[in-house]
Amino acid sequence: MKGTYCLIIKVKKDKVVGVGKLGRMRFMRGAYIYVGSAMNGIERRVARHARKRKRKFWHIDYLLGGKNMCIEKVLYREGGKDECKVAGYFAKDAEPVMKFGCSDCNCMSHLFRLKKNFSVICAAITGSYRGRLRELDIGGKIKER
Repeated sequence: MKGTYCLIIKVKKDKVVGVGKLGRMRFMRGAYIYVGSAMNGIERRVARHARKRKRKFWHIDYLLGGKNMCIEKVLYREGGKDECKVAGYFAKDAEPVMKFGCSDCNCMSHLFRLKKNFSVICAAITGSYRGRLRELDIGGKIKER
C-alpha cells in the first residue's frame, strides 16, 4: 500500500540528538507526530523506522535511533504523496520542529511536538481525521525500544 503515514512518537525523557545536517537538536519529553510518505509500501517503511539497526538516511532515523523514544501509533492515508498537506493539519495545533523531515519541500516541518496530553492527542487525531487517516495495526512490534 502506498501513501502518507503519521508516526505518533513518545519521547520519554528530554534528549539532545544529532540529526544529520541539522546538527544537535533538543527534544523535550512528550508526544510528537512525524508525517512521511511511502510510495513503495507504507508497511515496509514503518517496519524500517521501527528497526534499531539501520543506515541513518532520513531525519526521523536519528530521532528513533535513540533510547527513550518509541512509536506509539501509526496512522496512514492511502493514495499519493500527501505528506505536505497532512503536515499542514498539524502545523496549526502543534509546535513544529523547524526543518525536520522536510529537506525536499518548502514546509516548515514534518515533525511536530504535540501540546496536549498524549492519550487525548491520540484519540483526537484518530477522531478528527476519520476517513482521512486510518490506524495501521503495528502488532505490538514497534512500541518499546
